[in-house]
Amino acid sequence: MFHQAITRKMVLLTAVFLLTLVQPIYATPQAELLLEGEIDGANYRIRVPDGWDGQTLVVYAHGYRDKADQPGQTDDHTAEAAPGGTAGEDAFLAAGYAIAGSAYKDNGWAVGEGIEDTHALVQFFNQEVGAAQQTILLGGSMGGLIALASGERYPNVYDGVVALCPPAAGAPMSWDGALVFALAYDVAFGWPQSWGSVADVRDDISFQGEVLGPVFAQTLNPANRGKFEFIRLVTGITDKEFMSGNNWLFVNMFYATEARAELERRAGGAPTQNRNHIYRLSAADKQYLATLNVDAEALLGEMNGRSTITANPTARAYVEANASLTGELPLPVFTAHTSDDGLVPVNHEAVYRDQVAAAGSADNLFQVYTDSVGHCAFTAEQVELVLAELLQWVVSGERPLTTPFTPSLGFLPDFTPPGWPVDFKQFTHLPIIRS
Repeated sequence: MFHQAITRKMVLLTAVFLLTLVQPIYATPQAELLLEGEIDGANYRIRVPDGWDGQTLVVYAHGYRDKADQPGQTDDHTAEAAPGGTAGEDAFLAAGYAIAGSAYKDNGWAVGEGIEDTHALVQFFNQEVGAAQQTILLGGSMGGLIALASGERYPNVYDGVVALCPPAAGAPMSWDGALVFALAYDVAFGWPQSWGSVADVRDDISFQGEVLGPVFAQTLNPANRGKFEFIRLVTGITDKEFMSGNNWLFVNMFYATEARAELERRAGGAPTQNRNHIYRLSAADKQYLATLNVDAEALLGEMNGRSTITANPTARAYVEANASLTGELPLPVFTAHTSDDGLVPVNHEAVYRDQVAAAGSADNLFQVYTDSVGHCAFTAEQVELVLAELLQWVVSGERPLTTPFTPSLGFLPDFTPPGWPVDFKQFTHLPIIRS
């Protein structure tokens, strides 16, 4: 049932957004202008096709990169101008787009840096190359949140936003989800004291050195399957993710431990909370877990009895600022999500849809879904179509139709994302701090 081996590299390649364009959009890139350097400590990369018509600049916001905070690690500050590395850049360039991307000045949960470093890059492009008729911001995973937040903050800079597999429910709910995962693991297996507490992980915890080995050993015991299924179900991860392998488990454990520790250091305390959460499972889920010798009611009772964790106010304010979303969309926004995403569940899209509707901006949001398993598991053709439809929307002012997003291309036209897996007795955000 379980993989026999997994390495840190495999985990992080799944955890970050590394969209592979499996086919070039066009044959070959044209000759180009290449600009590389540093802006206020952030490496950048710009590529402009020869004879560029000045129409479209696509700015890329990359996803989460692990911060080099463990012995032997080095930070990756490679700037990419499009998703998919050089092959992806070539495809965008061949399509006639000017492209640009910032590495951000820091790694880890660098949402604030990503927003401002990407904004600075656009200003630099406008000065050195010339302003495009349309500037489109495309981001994936954490970069998708950067893109959505940037569209709210700088509507006069960007003309449209494409967010691929974004944590669109916002950082507070996303990181509270990591706490849910940690708590579910604790009631199922027990959280070692050496890792810190469920509410506040040890700031220098090493996923590879301390967490991966014990968790992997637990996966080797078939008797533990029910416990892992309980964790999956209570956190809203689909069964297709489970059947595709257990990378979802290791990736989420990385974010629940080492990545959360990095966030706690930068935020000045533990920013996650579960006060007033109500953890639940359907009757069918409980019956299924019973066949695996798991008393779901007992485990849920333990979790609900510990819905008292309150965040450090300063740390919570940091996460709210980096970033909560208002749902107010002054420009066209496209989101795309796989139906079975084990890291950033598609439930995020339901939260974002409702938030945008409540803000009166539903006409500026277009959401599409693909029949894929995994985080950001899109094809080049799917990304090309989303970008092309967003551009047509920006230029024409006419909202796209659903007809181009066909099942033959892997889209799910009638898909409705499920709601958030946790209920709230009372849920409020702390005030959003804008820089």
